[in-house]
Amino acid sequence: MSTKRVDVAIIGGGNAGFGVSAVTHEAGKSLAIIEERDFGGTCPNRGCTPKKVLVAAAHALHEIELAPVHGIEVGPAKLDWGKLIDREKSMIDFIPGAMEGVAKKRGEALYGAARFAGPNTLQVGDDIIEASDIVIATGSKPRALPFPGAEYLITSDEVLSERELPAAVTFIGGGVIALEFSHVYARAGAKVTILEALPRLLPRMDADAVAEVHRVTEGLGVTIKTDVSVEAVERRGDGRLTVHFSHGGQAQSVTADRVVNGAGRVANVDTLDLAAGNVEHDGVRVAVDDHLRSTSNPAVWVAGDALVHSAQLSPIATYEGRLVGQNIVEGPQHKPDYRGIPQAVYTVPALASLGLTEEEATAQGVDVHVRVNDMTGWFSAKTYGEVAAWAKVLVDKGSDQIVGAHMIGHHAEDLIHMFALAMKFDITATQIKETIFGFPSFSSDVKNLV
Repeated sequence: MSTKRVDVAIIGGGNAGFGVSAVTHEAGKSLAIIEERDFGGTCPNRGCTPKKVLVAAAHALHEIELAPVHGIEVGPAKLDWGKLIDREKSMIDFIPGAMEGVAKKRGEALYGAARFAGPNTLQVGDDIIEASDIVIATGSKPRALPFPGAEYLITSDEVLSERELPAAVTFIGGGVIALEFSHVYARAGAKVTILEALPRLLPRMDADAVAEVHRVTEGLGVTIKTDVSVEAVERRGDGRLTVHFSHGGQAQSVTADRVVNGAGRVANVDTLDLAAGNVEHDGVRVAVDDHLRSTSNPAVWVAGDALVHSAQLSPIATYEGRLVGQNIVEGPQHKPDYRGIPQAVYTVPALASLGLTEEEATAQGVDVHVRVNDMTGWFSAKTYGEVAAWAKVLVDKGSDQIVGAHMIGHHAEDLIHMFALAMKFDITATQIKETIFGFPSFSSDVKNLV
């Protein structure tokens, strides 16, 4: 067993870990970057990046469906699922090696599962690593589900890897994973069912915006049931799976070729032996201060999906990682600011969101103008035959500043960044209205939304 001494040990070679390493390496710190699986982490290898390859195919199918709107006659489109998965893999297969190369330029790259062996000590296989600062950047993992037969469920990993398109798919959980993949599966020809335990999908997003996504998703032929209690998953003799659940007080079931865990992800910290590192936690959440530093061990920091209080988004993980790096180098003086960070659900069309929801504004006592527009009748939407084009923008009555924006369709995943810039740089709704935009464009409609 060998002992290594470094300034900073980073557990996790994903977005958060690389954010930390960028700052600390530049400051001359010696580093050990420890990765259990693939350098780059979930997002580029098993998450957002490969997922967008599938979403792009769904966009192409959607455009083909709209061809008659433009007077174009086409035959039925058929997606070769195996070729799509091959394309996805070919686009990302270089990433782990490339990211390992970056890690090695910044410090020592180690493969293995790390666990605490003391407040400033980690064990990785036969190696002992002593460090002045230790960063937990271990990301997240699928939430475990408690019912019998949960072991039959697959995760997004398998969705992005299996080369055969299942005829029928059931998602347990109606979160981002379920919605995004259901739009791909349904357009590819699979029968899709979503079972959600809560009264509505995407509970943290604006209720009216989610209702629009719900409507569009059902329009694809996806069956959505909310307020569901899943009792068990049973494997049949033919290899198919039957999900038994209760809905509206009645016992029901649905049979599918694949059942996907769409119940979200949790911090991946349960194997770290946090107690040995004197790291206070409740089994899921590591207790941190305003600087993302452990409240019980000042040598330990947390960033990215391993945190619980911030959204599980790769740009946020990078942002938090860089902030932790700055606090290690300069002392604990930087605090994260999560205002004005946009997020998108890559359904087709996409849902994008920023800032306060209407419910949050009401709860916080923020006096806002709520401006809702259905844009499907607008020239820009009609030109492209949009099936959904809807927006809700919240403007503070006192300051005239944007405090929330929620959109579906109308290139929402791109237009949302205009509102993000407005929030970050205190651009008022009036100033947006007075800005000259290129016309005709989706962007030129923004001044009519505020």
